[in-house]
Amino acid sequence: MEKNISVAIDGPAAAGKSTVAKKVASILGFTYIDTGAMYRAFTYAVIKAGLDPQSEAQSNSLIPSVSIELAEGGKVFCNGEDVTRAIREPLVSGNVSYIASYKEIRLAMVDMQRKMAESKSVVMDGRDIGTYVLPKASVKIFQIASVETRAERRFKENQEKGIPTTYEEVVADVKKRDYIDSHRAFAPLSQAEDAVALDTSNLTIEESVEAVLKIIADKTGLEVPCH
Repeated sequence: MEKNISVAIDGPAAAGKSTVAKKVASILGFTYIDTGAMYRAFTYAVIKAGLDPQSEAQSNSLIPSVSIELAEGGKVFCNGEDVTRAIREPLVSGNVSYIASYKEIRLAMVDMQRKMAESKSVVMDGRDIGTYVLPKASVKIFQIASVETRAERRFKENQEKGIPTTYEEVVADVKKRDYIDSHRAFAPLSQAEDAVALDTSNLTIEESVEAVLKIIADKTGLEVPCH
């Protein structure tokens, strides 16, 4: 069995990847790397600087001056500022797919992500982890769910966090992000040839976690602890 195991979970926006990945990492004692939060943090930095996130040139100009840290408890820091809540606001959500489509920013983020996965077992989720960031990942999973299911999940999540959005706005945002993610020129959202597809439309979070743990056990021979 490999010394360090890397688990790549890809899929569209609001498919529940982060929720499942966090729980799986916790159960296995692996490090969870939230790549989506990293792009959100960069988006936040662009907006805070008064730049246009839909301008690739303006956004790229911040690469040398943006520092992102993923801390314990899921906290996210951008240039020393705790942005854990701020990066979930509608303005960031509506622009993060643009930021994530810019090649130079992706290269900078990917470099950070690969370094994080070099020395320890990790669970990493995003759009192109199995196809580009960690092409030799031990386990690759492509997690999907219907647009309606994903919108309902994101809407409920926003309500719980006190973020003011309507269900219709969330549906529109999910569809927009799907289009941008799958049509971007650099490393678009796609299922890796050796990835296992997992449709969670009709699964609870716990059922999704169990399904992912089984896939990991089958692929690596790892003995999954009881939980």
